[in-house]
Amino acid sequence: MNWIEQMLTAAAVIALAAGLAAWLRRKGLAGPAALPAGWRKTRCLESMDRLALGPQHSLHLVRLGGRAILVGRSPSGLTLLESVEWRPSGPEAAQ
Repeated sequence: MNWIEQMLTAAAVIALAAGLAAWLRRKGLAGPAALPAGWRKTRCLESMDRLALGPQHSLHLVRLGGRAILVGRSPSGLTLLESVEWRPSGPEAAQ
């Protein structure tokens, strides 16, 4: 019966740790948002917008570092349409 007690104890410890982690995440004290700003990974590639032109054609606006890239997608592949310096607009510009 000794191994049964050990298994139950281990299961209880794991359940307690999982419950504590979930509670800390809900309170905002754990996870990426809880890290100091300098420790967070900054995203250098971000999809900003997408415009469907048809069932198989679309335009994608992608921010890559300090550049805004407009890419066209079609059944034949991707095409770079434009690449300019990124200038935030709207609520992003106020930050």
